[in-house]
Amino acid sequence: MNVKKFTANSSREALRLVRDALGPDAVILSNRNIPGGVEILAIGSDEMASLTAPVVEKEASLSRTLVAELKAKKRAESDAIIHQPKADQASPAMPSVQDVAASEMKKVMSEIRSMRNMMETQLAEITWSNQQQREPVRAAILREMLAAGFSASLARYLIDKLPEGQKASGGMPWIHSILMRNLATIGNENAVLEKGGVFALVGPTGVGKTTTTAKLAARCVMKHGASKLALITTDGYRIGGYEQLRIYGKILGVMVHSVKDQADLRIALDELKNKHTVLIDTVGVSQRDKMVAEQVAMLSGAGTPVKRLLCLSATSTGETLNEVVRAYKGDGLAGCIMTKLDEAASMGNILDVLIRQKLVLYYVANGQRVPEDLHVADKQYLVDRAFKLKRETAPFRFQDDELPLVIANSARAMNEKTLREVTFG
Repeated sequence: MNVKKFTANSSREALRLVRDALGPDAVILSNRNIPGGVEILAIGSDEMASLTAPVVEKEASLSRTLVAELKAKKRAESDAIIHQPKADQASPAMPSVQDVAASEMKKVMSEIRSMRNMMETQLAEITWSNQQQREPVRAAILREMLAAGFSASLARYLIDKLPEGQKASGGMPWIHSILMRNLATIGNENAVLEKGGVFALVGPTGVGKTTTTAKLAARCVMKHGASKLALITTDGYRIGGYEQLRIYGKILGVMVHSVKDQADLRIALDELKNKHTVLIDTVGVSQRDKMVAEQVAMLSGAGTPVKRLLCLSATSTGETLNEVVRAYKGDGLAGCIMTKLDEAASMGNILDVLIRQKLVLYYVANGQRVPEDLHVADKQYLVDRAFKLKRETAPFRFQDDELPLVIANSARAMNEKTLREVTFG
């Protein structure tokens, strides 16, 4: 490997020497201060790319050799088995030569893919280290997005699309505009209060479904009166679940119906078909519980169209929220409601998931008061608040020397379909 050393009085002068000697795409391997100046070790981009070829070819050659040896060995074993007495034919059948060879080839190819992923990660880290020095604006944007709770993959994807003309302003106004463009909200309450229909609030335990149901019920009563609303609960598991909603219903002057299965739900909805709005408070189920699929099937087979609204807690991590959405999506969600905003230390995580999953955000809940602490989603407010809530404490804020590693770990996520669907114009 032809690594070249460059020394100069300053980093800028040393980088100029690197570009003059190796071109603008040279890869910086190290950068350190020395007495009287700076020392940089660098390698040309063409030579770096060529380093991976021998490794891959060597692994491929090794795999072909292993497969050939295995075939020869298994062929000999097969010949020996054929000459055994017929009495031994009752013994369990041995795997065929082709099956063994295919299995071994699968293992070798898995190792090759693992090595390729490792090299891609390392190259991404080296490349970002170089870019971080040449384009500090991108590094600043990455720090801001990570501090706000957005994923490294989404942050990197947006940074890669940053127009050249946006660098002078720091790039953040453009980032705000793209996030708002891709965050879907209802804008007004007509889809709920005016059109009416049957809405079921679903989600894991503890996300505030019952309280949110009461808040929605209060808004419906204020708009159309108690006679136009009905409440249904399927929460027969949690102690006091039905009682809590019944108390809210009593305050609002609305009857609460309890159902336990699909048949009960069909009967209840048929009896309440003259109501303008029906709100269903469902039992909380972990996203990893098989009961989620049963709940989705029950609501889908109720005989009346039921619009499912997924309650997502702003305090959950992005990984957890992704799991919840995938589990509850079923044949399609009408939208979602963000809960516990008042308890969240950051909220880029939930906005990231909403953007990726193309979920329509109906309401934002930020407290326990009924019905005051429920608001129609405002995308500009949410994006601005996400960056105002960014992490300021040192243990949770990434340092400059940690950014290349964060970017490297996001390399394999850059081809996700959810990212490719982000729109810019």
